[in-house]
Order: sequence, then C-alpha cells, then structure tokens
Amino acid sequence: METLPPVHLGASLLIPFVAALAVRRPLENRFVVSQPRVVQPKRQFYFDIAMSLAAGSVVVVYNTLAYGFPAPSGISLLLGCTVVGFFLGLDMALAREREVIHATLAEDSMLTPPKRLYSMTRKFSLVAFTATIFLALVLGLVIARDVAWLAKIEQSGMSVMEAQMSVMGEVFFVMVVLLAEVANLIISYSKNLKLLFENETNVLERVTQGDLSRQVPVATNDEFGVIAGHTNTMIDGLRHRLQLITALKLAEEVQQNLLPREPPSFPGLDIAGISNYCDETGGDYYDYFRLSNGNLGVVVADASEHGVSAALLMTTVRALLRQRVAMEGDIARIVSDVNLELVRDVQESGRFMTMFFLEIEPENKILHWVRAGHEPAILYNAREDSFLELTGEGMALGVVGDVKYQKYTHQGWTPGSVIVVGTDGIREAQNTKGGMFGSDRLRESIRKRAAESAETIQNGIIEDLKIFQGKAPQEDDITLVVVKFL
Repeated sequence: METLPPVHLGASLLIPFVAALAVRRPLENRFVVSQPRVVQPKRQFYFDIAMSLAAGSVVVVYNTLAYGFPAPSGISLLLGCTVVGFFLGLDMALAREREVIHATLAEDSMLTPPKRLYSMTRKFSLVAFTATIFLALVLGLVIARDVAWLAKIEQSGMSVMEAQMSVMGEVFFVMVVLLAEVANLIISYSKNLKLLFENETNVLERVTQGDLSRQVPVATNDEFGVIAGHTNTMIDGLRHRLQLITALKLAEEVQQNLLPREPPSFPGLDIAGISNYCDETGGDYYDYFRLSNGNLGVVVADASEHGVSAALLMTTVRALLRQRVAMEGDIARIVSDVNLELVRDVQESGRFMTMFFLEIEPENKILHWVRAGHEPAILYNAREDSFLELTGEGMALGVVGDVKYQKYTHQGWTPGSVIVVGTDGIREAQNTKGGMFGSDRLRESIRKRAAESAETIQNGIIEDLKIFQGKAPQEDDITLVVVKFL
C-alpha cells in the first residue's frame, strides 16, 4: 500500500465510500426506517457498520486484484473500516434514537414497553470493551509496522530520534482520533439522556398537578424504556381510579338522594334518622311511610356486605318496598311480598338484606313491627328507666321465597319514651383494642340524653360511637332512626 501513489490510493478509498453514501438513503429507508421505532436505533447501528465494511471490502478486493496488495494490508484496511463503522454506527444510532423520541412526542403516540431489558450498564460495558479491543488492535498494528520500519532504517542517532518522533506522532494521532470519537459519543448520549429526563420529569410534573393527559414516550429498551412503561401504566391506573372515584361520587350522591331528606311530621312524634357509610356507597337504608291506614311506618334495613354491590341491593329493596307500601295490606304482608319479589332477583347470588319494619299508631299508642333477621329495636321508658327490646322471629329478605313474616305488637308507652332502630354497625363497631361498642354503651348513650330531642339523641349516639372507636377505621355502615314520644 505504501508503494501506491497517493492519488490512486485516495481514489480507491474515496470512490467506494462515495458510492456507499449515494445508496445509503434508500437502503436506510428499507432496513432501518421501515422497522418499528423501538428497534430502529439498533438497526441503525448494524446498518452503518455493514455499510462501512462493505465499502472497505470493495476497496480491499479492488486493490488486491488491481495492484496485488498482500492479505495483511487488506486486513489492516478492514480493521480501520470496522473501527470507523463502530463509532459512526454508535453516533448515528444515538441520533436515530433522538429522532424516535421527537417523533413519538410530536405524534403523541406511545410505543410498547420493551419485553427484554438491555441495561445501560451492559451497553456501556460492551462499548468500553469493544473500544479497548479496537484501540489495542490499531496500536498493535501501528507499532508492529513501525518496528519493522525501524529495523530497515539506518541506525544513526539522528535517524533513531526521527523514527521515535514519527512513531510517537502516529500513536498520538491514533489516540486523539479515538478520544475525539469517544468524546463525541459522550456528548451525543448526554443529549439523549437530557431529552429522556426532561420528558419523564415533564410528564410527572403534570401528574402532580392532576393532568393525566400525557404519557412518557417509550423510545429505548434500557432502564429509561422500562421506567417510561411503568410510568405510563401508573398514569393509566390513575386515570382508571379517577374515573372510578368520579363514578362512586356520583353513586354516593344518587344514593344519598334516595334517603329521606327530612323526617315526616306526625303529631306527638319527634323523629330523626341518619346513615353513615364506610365507603362512598353502602347497603344501609332507612325510610318513612304514611301507611294506607294512616299510621307511620319506619323501616331500617341492612344489606349483606357493603360497597357498590350492597348499594345496588339497597336500591332494589327500596323500589320494591315503596311500590308495595302504596297498596293495601298490613306490614307483615308487605314484608312477605317484598321478600318474594327479592328472592326472584337475588337468590342465586347469595345476597340478602335484613329489615326492621316498625308501625306506630300515635292515637292508640300501639307499636307493631316485623323483624326480618334484623337487630331488635330498643324502647326506652324514661319514666321507669327501663329498656325493652322489640324482638321476634323472621328470616332475612332474599333467602327463601315462601316465608310468611309475623307481626308483633306492643301496647302503650309513656311520654318521653324513645325508640331507637339501628343497624349492627353500631353495636359491632370496634376500637383500636378490638373491643365492641355493644348494647350496654348504646343504652347508656340513650339514657343520658333521653330528655333531649330525637336529633340530639341521634347525634349523641354517633358522637359516643366515634369517641369509642378513636382512630380505628369505620368497618361497617351505620344507620340510626330515633323516634321520641312527646
């Protein structure tokens, strides 16, 4: 190669590389741009190495056939083309990665997260190892050629010094070129890292502000691609959760509107009712009715479990009950008919609902009730300071269809007496130590406020319950109706 005139050598090197440059764009479109974006950087790297080796191979074949170059000379040229193609391929792959990121952002499209992780540590180690091997090979070839050349020159002091300077100059040139290539790669990769960091932080800043409209482009198959994929999964989960919360808030609003807005006005009766759900929606239910005989009907019910499913069961029972109450019949027949219809809907699901249906005759001072698997109501006689539980038999609604419920009756009450109808969420409420509120605390709460209004008694029971629970979470719905006889 040294004997070839520089013009001929330059032409033999330039023409193949110019030809490679001329066909580069269509080949690049065919083998790189047409591929999925996430694999384009890797394809770009292999493509540039292949182009460089192809051009070098043409030069080697031509020089071997035209000028009779020996094989070692061709190997040296191919090694040089490999080194050039390696660094060029890395630089172009990083540039392609930036184009993919920008294109993904511009189109607001998301790529599939990588199924296989190529860690940055692995990439850096591979690049460093390969660059070291190339540096050692290039320096080895340069030094071997210079040693052979030194053996042929005249062994004078001046010639040896000139040879040393020449060798040092060649080694320095090789080192400067390789260091420049490495510095260029560091700068190029830093641009990619900056772009990836900015995209990630910008999206996360939007998320902290409640904006879930953007996602992070997945443009690499390293840790950044995995982080971007997990970030997008998190954003999708937050969107779904936000939609669910919005739907639950709407359901809560709708369900609260199904409960009585205010108690009915009945002579001689002071009435108050409340439902506190442990979730956005619940299965507890209370209602008031003016029955066909003119008496007051009070219903407290509790669906199995709580949450959305219980709320759906509660609305079903409310609809069936209101429809049936509008017709003739005593409360035992009403509850039996509601149960029959409910069984047809929910028997296969295993859902059920307990109910306490209280009928009050204010003029005759008579209480009637039907107990369908529900907590007994409490009648407190303030004059005698005594408690009476309104018990009775009866299965929960929705279990067996042919149940005939029984009506129970209690005659008389004294002025100032109080009836409390609640759900099991009151007695079974637990504190941080696992203790239950129980019947004794409920009765004491009624007793110490019996002289107050029904609303005050109701609020006092809820307040005592919260004090008892302390920091323990509410695990069940709480519903309470208080009727005071004036």
